[in-house]
Amino acid sequence: MEKIYQGKTKDVYKLENGNVLLKFKDDCTGKDGVFDPGENSVGLTIEGIGKANLETSIKFFEILKEAGIKTHYVSADLDNATMEVLPATVFGKGLEVICRLKATGSFIRRYGQYIEDGTPIEGGYVETTFKNDALGDPLVTKDGLVVLGIMSAEMYDSMKEQTLAITKIVAAELAKLGLELYDIKYEFGFNNDEVILIDEIASGNMRVYKDGKYVDPVTLTKIING
Repeated sequence: MEKIYQGKTKDVYKLENGNVLLKFKDDCTGKDGVFDPGENSVGLTIEGIGKANLETSIKFFEILKEAGIKTHYVSADLDNATMEVLPATVFGKGLEVICRLKATGSFIRRYGQYIEDGTPIEGGYVETTFKNDALGDPLVTKDGLVVLGIMSAEMYDSMKEQTLAITKIVAAELAKLGLELYDIKYEFGFNNDEVILIDEIASGNMRVYKDGKYVDPVTLTKIING
């Protein structure tokens, strides 16, 4: 297989059938030996976390498939910590899509004078940021994405609609475990001009609480995977 990308937590290979293989690693982003999904560099290795993150992703991708939502997911091999996916082109140089069900984190840092931490956001709030560590992942609007030629208005509308639908499903699944989803982060790409969810749906990309207390990603992964 031809390695086409080496990421912080996954390596990407091109398959002969035209699809792509993601190899999940045990490397984690963090600082001073402490796991932190918000950090931009690998800070530690946690044995088995790659397979655990893959298992979580498989669970949610299969649920989305049953709900009729197309993603890049094709199949997975948990023993080898790999997932076969459809090829997809990212928007621009990388775009992150956040769906917020409760106001917290950077949302409060920006808008805290207008809303209290923990306030429910009816229907969910979708925002997009560029993946740019140097600029602190700046926010970008729908109009901005269109003006910059990164995506069409129709592509954005599809991405937003899917984001809200996927978040509703993920939140409902977590609620079955007594967990409350506050916010979650996704990546989308396009395959044959169709906007689809890509990358993963793992604990490190979501903020979840149980009985009013934040659940760290490692603990959350164990709860989700049973």
